[in-house]
Amino acid sequence: MDVNAAVAAAAAIAGVLTGVIAMLAFRWSERDQARPTRTSLHTDPVLPPGVDTVLSVLRSSAVVLDEADAVVKASSAAYALGLVRGGRLSVEPMLQMARDTRRDGEIRQVELDLPRRGTGRGEALAVSARVAPLGSRLVLLLVEDLTEARRIEAVRRDFVANVSHELKTPVGALSLLSEAVMDASDDPEAVEHFAGRMQIEATRLTNLVQELIDLSRVQNDDPLDDAEPVRVDELVAEAIDRCRHAAGTKQITMATGGTADLRIWGHRGQLAAALGNLVENAVNYSPARTRVGVSARRVNAPGGDLIEIAVTDQGIGISEKDKERIFERFYRVDPARSRATGGTGLGLAIVKHVAASHGGEVTVWSHEGQGSTFTLRLPEAGASRNRSQQHSVLDDEAGPPADPSHDTSPESAAYPTLSAPEAHP
Repeated sequence: MDVNAAVAAAAAIAGVLTGVIAMLAFRWSERDQARPTRTSLHTDPVLPPGVDTVLSVLRSSAVVLDEADAVVKASSAAYALGLVRGGRLSVEPMLQMARDTRRDGEIRQVELDLPRRGTGRGEALAVSARVAPLGSRLVLLLVEDLTEARRIEAVRRDFVANVSHELKTPVGALSLLSEAVMDASDDPEAVEHFAGRMQIEATRLTNLVQELIDLSRVQNDDPLDDAEPVRVDELVAEAIDRCRHAAGTKQITMATGGTADLRIWGHRGQLAAALGNLVENAVNYSPARTRVGVSARRVNAPGGDLIEIAVTDQGIGISEKDKERIFERFYRVDPARSRATGGTGLGLAIVKHVAASHGGEVTVWSHEGQGSTFTLRLPEAGASRNRSQQHSVLDDEAGPPADPSHDTSPESAAYPTLSAPEAHP
C-alpha cells in the first residue's frame, strides 16, 4: 500500500508540473505575439506628433509616403489635383523624387506640367513639387498649384509687349511725319497733308495713354469710396452725344428707351467711360444706315435690384471663339477695322473692370452677321427706388422689356425695346 501511495503522489506532482509548464508556455507565446515586429512596424507607420494638424492647415497639397511608397496621409487638395489614386502617388516624377530623397535625405524641388484631370483638351496644370524627409522612415511631398500665377504672369508679359507695340506705332509715325514736314518745308500742300497725319497719330497716342490711365484706376476691382447716385438718363445722353458725329457720318440712327428715372450707385466718371465705350464700339462696328439702341430697365435680384443697360447694334457680330476673349486687354476681333477707327483694344477691358468695381458685371450676346448686345448690370442706388415707384405700375402692366442678352433671335439682338428714337444729325 505504501508503494502504491508513493506512485500516486509522484504522478500527481508530475501532472501539476506539466500544467504549470504548459501555462507558462502559453503566456510566453501570447507576449511574443503582442510584441511589435520589424514587419509590423513597416506596415503600420505613424505620423510624428503634430504633423497631422500642420498638414491639415497647409494651403499646399500634402502627401506623406512610407518606405513602401504607400500613402500614409494625403490632403483633400492632393486628391483634387489627381496626385493620389488608389492609395498610391500617381505622378511618376514625384514618386522618383521621393525615392531619391528617402535614399540620401536631401530636399528636392522641381516644377512640372501635369495633364489636367477631367478635360480632354490637353490643358496643362503647372505645379511646384518639394520633397523632404519626415523622420527616419517617412517622406513629405508638398505640391503648389502655379497655374493661376503662370496665367497672370503671361497676361502681364502680353500687356507689356502690347503696350510697347501700341506706343511704338504712333511715336514712330510722328517721327517719320516730322521728317517729312521738314523735307517738304517749301511745299505748303505737303506740309498741310503731313501735319494732318501728325494730328491723327497724336490723337491716337493721347487716347491710348488716357485709356491706360483709366484702366490702371479701375483694374483693382476695389469697392468705391466716393460713390454716389448717378442718373442713367444722363449717362445714356452723354454716351450718345460722344458718338453723335461718328454716327452721323455713317448715317446710323441712335435710339434710346426703357424705364426712365433710374439711378446707379457708383462713380459717375467711370460709369460714363464704360457706357461710352460700349456705344462707341457699337457705332464703329455697325454698317452705314443701321441703328444702335440703348435701353435701361430695373430687374429683381436676391441681393437687391439691379439696373440693366443694354447697348445693341446691327453690326458684324462676334464669333464664339472671340466672345471668350473680347474683354482681354488689347484683344481685337478685327484688328484692321480697329486700327482704321483708332481703337486701342482697351475699351472692353475698362468696361469689365468698371462693372466689377461697382459690384456688377458685363455680358454679351452676339451671332456673326446678326449684331451684338452688350449688357451692363449694376446695383441700383437706394434713393432712386422711392422716386421710381410711380413708374413701376406702368412697367408691370406693359411687362418687362425683352432681355436681348438671353434671346437668341436676331430681331431681339438688332432691336431692343426702344422709345423716343433720336435720329442722327
